[in-house]
Amino acid sequence: MADSDNTTTLPYVTRRRMLAGTGVATTVWMLEGNASAADAGGTSMPSDPALALWREWQATHKLAKRLCRRQQRLETRLAERVGFPCVTIRLPEGEEVTVHSIEVLNEVVGDRPDITALREKAEAEFAEHLACWDAAAEEAGYTAALRAEREAGERTQDLLEAFSKTPAATFAGVAGKLDAVLREGEAWEKCSEFPWPQIRSALNDLLRIGRDLGVRSRPDK
Repeated sequence: MADSDNTTTLPYVTRRRMLAGTGVATTVWMLEGNASAADAGGTSMPSDPALALWREWQATHKLAKRLCRRQQRLETRLAERVGFPCVTIRLPEGEEVTVHSIEVLNEVVGDRPDITALREKAEAEFAEHLACWDAAAEEAGYTAALRAEREAGERTQDLLEAFSKTPAATFAGVAGKLDAVLREGEAWEKCSEFPWPQIRSALNDLLRIGRDLGVRSRPDK
């Protein structure tokens, strides 16, 4: 029987919306400028571990997005070529159901003894389709692309977790924390709901106050 863990489900980054707004671009530009100033060791900018962490998160976040786009392109071609693994079954009641995993198949048919043969036939058909998908995915480079995307996504999550344990020493460091949390949160559905608008407002306030106080916010030329 096919292992349900190997069935196709849209990966972590694929399920999310990719955002590229002017506000995000401006924030990144300003924070990168502060990161450059901190790295240069300027007297007006103390060393800030939170800002260094934000720079690493920013690079990993960009990589994850590039890998996501590549994985999606390969996934589309693969789906057009062999189709997503699935099986369609007709229940005794006459209803036709298409399932995309063994787990869902078991939920649909349950343990009814009157359809044991139907379940076994469906499992065998699904396993055959899944094997075809896996072989084509390996050949097309999709398996490797998916693995790389997931690894980048997991690294991004590790860095986000590290923000909660890394104190900021500058306005830019605090802004970096908020920027990372905001962009992570806005990438999911319902990003217009609490607390994302409030976090966005706090980030804008922090950047504005930093500019008003003369905190360096332009990248070195």
